[in-house]
Amino acid sequence: MYQPDYDTAAAHWEERDRDSVHVDPAALKEKIENFIGAHNTCALATASADMVRNTPIEYNYVKGCFYFFSEGGLKFKGLKENKNVGIAIFEPYGGFGKLKSLQVQGKASMVEPFSDEYLELMDHKKIPMAAMKKLPQPMNLIKVEPISFDYLDSELKKDGFGSRQHLKR
Repeated sequence: MYQPDYDTAAAHWEERDRDSVHVDPAALKEKIENFIGAHNTCALATASADMVRNTPIEYNYVKGCFYFFSEGGLKFKGLKENKNVGIAIFEPYGGFGKLKSLQVQGKASMVEPFSDEYLELMDHKKIPMAAMKKLPQPMNLIKVEPISFDYLDSELKKDGFGSRQHLKR
């Protein structure tokens, strides 16, 4: 019977990363932030003991954190039990020589409605207070503080770097 070797498969990129040429952390951070700024939609993965949810959702990246306004949904079941989340932002697949994506691991929290931080994000998105107050209940605001970034960019090879770069916050 087939016995998959999950440990070897999971260690694949860690082993390849050891031999890879790394981008300077400050330059990598700039590339990552430029990639984040060039997009506005991601897949937000949440999980509980018996469920995984991967939600396509618009984000705002403010002061190094991701913010998501949401009316609700099953992602909140996961967030209630598990504050660890994954975020994926990516370009459409165009072949192995044209890969570009970002995976983020982070910790999620909920921002209190109408707190200073909440109001700052409403202002950032240009959401009028009157519009938010008309809703039956305020929108939920999820905040994700990144822990690590895995950036994949085939173009990095042209400059002698590995196409996959890892950055811890």
